[in-house]
Amino acid sequence: MTERTPPLHAVHEDAGASFTDFGGWEMPVEFESIRTEHRAVRDSAGIFDVSHMGEIAVSGPDAERLLQRLTTNDVTALDPGQAQYAMITDEDGTILDDTVVYDLPADRDADYLFIPNAGHDEQLSDRWVDHRDEWGLDATVENRTDDYAMLALQGPEAEERLLDPVAESQRTAICDLSRFSAITATVGGVDCLIARTGYTGEDGFELIVPTESVETVWREFDCQPCGLGARDTLRIEMGFLLSGQDFDPEDNSRNPYEAGVGFTVKLDTEFVGRDALERVDAEGVAEKLTGFRLVDRGVPRQGYTVQDLDGEAIGTVTSGTMSPTLDQPIGLAYLPVEYRSPGVNVQVVVRGEPKKAQTQALPFLDR
Repeated sequence: MTERTPPLHAVHEDAGASFTDFGGWEMPVEFESIRTEHRAVRDSAGIFDVSHMGEIAVSGPDAERLLQRLTTNDVTALDPGQAQYAMITDEDGTILDDTVVYDLPADRDADYLFIPNAGHDEQLSDRWVDHRDEWGLDATVENRTDDYAMLALQGPEAEERLLDPVAESQRTAICDLSRFSAITATVGGVDCLIARTGYTGEDGFELIVPTESVETVWREFDCQPCGLGARDTLRIEMGFLLSGQDFDPEDNSRNPYEAGVGFTVKLDTEFVGRDALERVDAEGVAEKLTGFRLVDRGVPRQGYTVQDLDGEAIGTVTSGTMSPTLDQPIGLAYLPVEYRSPGVNVQVVVRGEPKKAQTQALPFLDR
């Protein structure tokens, strides 16, 4: 049962959006059409309400140490105003969630912020508090998901669209932002944390905005509003993971090396799951997340079986779609490592019928 709604829910209703339950949130899935919204992001710019994402603030003398021990990347490598992509793993090296960790600019009211996926904020806030107490660390952990909304302005024209409502004195700083960097800037008179990050493969920005002011900021952008449907097709084209679908600790237990995100694992740091992942790194994995495209007509969907040419099951589709950019059916599946090379022939069972498919290198698009 859906329990949470984003602060812009009424605005989206007035705009004619259709909604879906996602991670316990009722979120807009499309405004006009998935294809229209997808194309806007690839060709110009689109804006997403992604307020279902969590925000957990961590501060204090041991904040860095706590984050270092609970995420797989190297938090100590960050300077204020920088961010990094990381996994959150258990003792066995299984991915519990993926996240972005921010070492916040000095003008913010916390030291660090990390972003859990939809519906994971309470679970991960509790995990941080429990480990902080177990390890006797001096850090405060605050779940600020209800205090902030999050918007994603994405597309080749994103910078241009952002500069208009930003205070003139801050425009150069926005243009100078590198990937995975963040600053505080004023949009429509509202102070926002603005990061050059995104989930589409295009240039873009994510804005963390006080909940009470998000409608003011949203209305500053004259571009296509986009829902989670286009967000999904865009991220699949890039081979980006979706928590709860391309990995899930209960239903699809995977480690970072299987999921193709081993680059986030820094084995020279100490974190929960490190020893298990060191063994995986040394021994290798039997399966890896692999891209494929259908040669025959059809659309691959989550849960469809992938077979070899003899009809033996070798994997299951985790994500699939008809790519609006490529006009081809594409998908992701964990397959034996011998199928990892591009151009290997396989079959995907679509509605009971085997369809010809070929493995393909990720990402599907070179952006």
